Amino acid sequence: MDDETQLRATIQDHAAYLLGSHDFQYDIDMLAGSETVGTLLETVMLATNMRFAAVARVTADRWVACRTVDEVNFGLSAGDEIGIDQTFCQSVHETSEKVLFNNVATDDVYRNHPIAAQFGIVSYASIPIKRSDGTFFGTLCAIDTEPRDVKNPRVVAMLELFADTIGRSLETEERVEAQEQLVEHERQMAKMQEEFVAVLGHDLRNSVAAMNAGVRQLDREPLSDKARKILPLMGSSIHRMSELIENIMLHAKARLGGGIRISATPDAPLYDALHQIVEEVRATVPNHEVTVDLQFDRPVSCDAPRVAQAVSNLLSNAVRHADPGTEIAVCGRVSDAEVEITVSNHGRPIPDGLRQKLFQPYQRGDDTAGEGLGLGLHIASSIAIAHSGQVDVTCENGVTTFIFRLPLLAA
Repeated sequence: MDDETQLRATIQDHAAYLLGSHDFQYDIDMLAGSETVGTLLETVMLATNMRFAAVARVTADRWVACRTVDEVNFGLSAGDEIGIDQTFCQSVHETSEKVLFNNVATDDVYRNHPIAAQFGIVSYASIPIKRSDGTFFGTLCAIDTEPRDVKNPRVVAMLELFADTIGRSLETEERVEAQEQLVEHERQMAKMQEEFVAVLGHDLRNSVAAMNAGVRQLDREPLSDKARKILPLMGSSIHRMSELIENIMLHAKARLGGGIRISATPDAPLYDALHQIVEEVRATVPNHEVTVDLQFDRPVSCDAPRVAQAVSNLLSNAVRHADPGTEIAVCGRVSDAEVEITVSNHGRPIPDGLRQKLFQPYQRGDDTAGEGLGLGLHIASSIAIAHSGQVDVTCENGVTTFIFRLPLLAA
C-alpha cells in the first residue's frame, strides 16, 4: 500500500462519525454529548477572545477532533481528522508540554512555523489532557487568526484547569458507561436465567405429572404391606416436587411478565379449590391433623386456582414448621368487604428479624433443613397483591397464623 493509499485509509472525517464507523467513535461520542465539555469550550472562547476551541483525541499518529466550537470557519467538526504531522499537538503528545504563542509573527520559538502558515494560525494554545492515572488522552486547543494574549498567566491557569476537568470527566463518563454495560449484562443474564427456569419447570412438570399418574395407578393395584408404606412417601415427594415446580414457573413468569396476573371470575369455585388443596396435603402429612373450616356464605370473585396455590404454599410452610403431632388449621370467612383465609400451626415463633423480610423471594427460616427455595411465601404474597390484597402473619401463644386477605372484587 503506497503512502497516499495508506493516508486515505487512516484519515477519517465527520461523515464516518455520523455513520458510527469512526475508529474513535466511543471517544467522540463521549465528548460530543458532554454538556460539561461544551460549557468549558464556550468559556475558553469568552475568556481568551479566541474564535476556535476544540478537544482533540491525540495518539502518536492520529489527531481527531472530538468536540469543536468554530467561529473562524476552519471547517473542523466532530470526527474530522488531519495528519498528526500537520499539528502542534504532535509535540504536545511527545513531550506532554503545552504549546502557547500570542502572535506567531513575533514569537521567538514559532515564528514562521510552516504549520501556522498552512492554516493561517496567528495565536495558539494547546494543553495536554491526561487521565488521573497519567495516561495521555488528547489536547484542549484554542486558535485564532488574530493575535490574542493566551500566554497570560491567568489564562494559562484557566486552560490547565479546564484540561484537568475534562480529563477527570472522561473517567467519570467511562465509569458510568462501564456500570451501565454491567447492569445491562446482568439484566440480560437474569432474563436468560428466568427463561431457562421457565422452560426447565415446564419440562419437569410433565415428568412429575407422569409420575403422579403412575403412583395413583399403583394405588389401585394389589400391593404388599411394604409397598403400601412406600407409596404414600412417594406421593408426598411428588406433591412437594409439583409444588416447587409451580412456584418456580410462576416466579419466572412474574419476573418476565412484570408480575403475577390473575383472571378473576364471579362466584369462583374457591370452596372446592381449597378443599382439594387440603386433601392433597392431608395425604402427604400423616403426622399432622389438618382441619378445614370454610364458611363462604356469598359469591366470591377471585382467581380460585391462584388463591388455592397461595394457600397450598401457606399450608406447606405450616407443615414444615409445625411441632410434630400438632394440628394445622385452615379457616375461611367472608365479611362485607373482604375474604379472609387463615392457616395456623403450633410451633416456634418466627424471629422478628426474619419476619421483616419473610415475603421476599428466596428467604428461608433457620430450621428448614435446606428444604425449598424460599419462594412459597413470596408467591402467596404476590398472588394476594395481584388481587389487591395482602398476607399478614401473627405469632401468639405458640401459634403462628398466616392471614390471606383479598377484597371482594368485581368480576
